[in-house]
Amino acid sequence: MKEITKEVYLKWYKDMQFWRKFEDKLAALYIQQKVRGFLHLYNGQEAVLAGALHAMDLSKDKMITAYRNHVQPIGMGVDPRKVMAELLGKATGTSKGLGGSMHIFSKEHGFYGGHGIVGAQIPVGAGIAFADKYFNTGGVTLTYFGDGAARQGSLHEAFNMAMLWKLPVVFIVENNGYAMGTSVERTANHTDIWKLGLGYEMPCGPVDGMNPIKVAEAMHEAMERARRGEGPTFLEMKTYRYRGHSMSDAQHYRTKEEVEEYRKIDPITQVLDIIKENNYATDAEIEAIDQRVKDLVDECEKFAEESPYPDMSVMYDVVYEQENYPFLPHKLQ
Repeated sequence: MKEITKEVYLKWYKDMQFWRKFEDKLAALYIQQKVRGFLHLYNGQEAVLAGALHAMDLSKDKMITAYRNHVQPIGMGVDPRKVMAELLGKATGTSKGLGGSMHIFSKEHGFYGGHGIVGAQIPVGAGIAFADKYFNTGGVTLTYFGDGAARQGSLHEAFNMAMLWKLPVVFIVENNGYAMGTSVERTANHTDIWKLGLGYEMPCGPVDGMNPIKVAEAMHEAMERARRGEGPTFLEMKTYRYRGHSMSDAQHYRTKEEVEEYRKIDPITQVLDIIKENNYATDAEIEAIDQRVKDLVDECEKFAEESPYPDMSVMYDVVYEQENYPFLPHKLQ
């Protein structure tokens, strides 16, 4: 695995801090009704992404996830200004403002969504991995889903075919404890979701999803196995979300005390503690990073606010295209 150096820790801190503040800004814009529809935030789960990116080769690896999907494309190289513009429904967004919060997408950067249907992305992720194997690209697809989606039948179909064909895919359940608002303990007679892989003889196991180091190590091992042609792995990232399932979630199913307990192992704080213990940065340098993060978030907001909404005609250009039906001109490429 690539060494976890001083530079990596500083990058992790800057990235995770930015992702957190970016989504805090989205929450504020949602309250102002500038972000419409649903809004599912990633606060608390940043270590899962930071660790995975350390193990990935962004020149060929791909990622697909559910609707808690704003910061992943940013981590993979998508312009964060375009992500925020998409959330505000602006024409400069990643999908020209037509996808919104749950459907961020970038083929250029290997990020394939952003899926609103629970569990829908699991077989799609296996399909992307099938294409990589077919064309021998050497790429691995990371397929993320939540603990609620682990109860979908499509998971079992995808697991079975991925093992049968030894697809280069890593299945990752981000177990934040509650699915939408129901504890894992109330949805099955077992709480170790990773054990679902045992039924397919798929390598599987739990990972501390609040620690980017543990995530990076587990992801590296799984991705190298996939690159060797040995097939998929199923990892359960045990993590926690500080905000509700979505912004409309009243969170009656948990206590404020529970949330505060998990804040004691906040992934950003864990990385910052290591930086300070090893004198990787002075207090002034850390403050400078925090200021750069704030400035970048402000820049994203300004870009999104000042961008235009899509023209009304655009909705007719993205429905379908049919050669023998020339009555709707298609302008989008």
